[in-house]
Amino acid sequence: MSENRQTSPDDLYFVTLTIMGWINLFDREEYKSIIIQNLKYCQEKENLDIFAYVIMSNHLHMVCRRKGFDLKELLGRFKSVTSKQFIKEIQENIKESRKEWLLQLFGEYAKENKQYKGFHIWQYTNFPTLLYSNEVIDQKVNYIHENPVRAGLVTEAAFYRYSSACQDSPIKVMEL
Repeated sequence: MSENRQTSPDDLYFVTLTIMGWINLFDREEYKSIIIQNLKYCQEKENLDIFAYVIMSNHLHMVCRRKGFDLKELLGRFKSVTSKQFIKEIQENIKESRKEWLLQLFGEYAKENKQYKGFHIWQYTNFPTLLYSNEVIDQKVNYIHENPVRAGLVTEAAFYRYSSACQDSPIKVMEL
């Protein structure tokens, strides 16, 4: 059901991107940096407007839209590009103590789906949910911002650096 959700240009969506097996890949700075760099690129070059976001240890939530183009297509390319960068980082980072384990797991996930060659990092689904009212938008933004609080990472949403709730967030967001 969720796998085939279509998106329309210019509509606002709540999106979740999740690492296969809920592996805590983003508990390391290097991998969060890859996400941040690629989100910034999408904002600058691909007409992606981000209104709220959070990067957790194994998933990313956003309230976003893509002006004039299909969001789902962009999300697919985003996942493809970041997957290659993650694998390269895993393979080349001498400080990555989980290297063999991560490569083995992502390799096993790739064997389960012929679409993937070598490694499968992101879950196939994006779960784009159309945000159709101010009430639903507010609910999703609150859910995103409170995610690190619910996970016990911070006591207040504004203290979590990898969220639009934080004033020093590395990604600039648009006002709703």
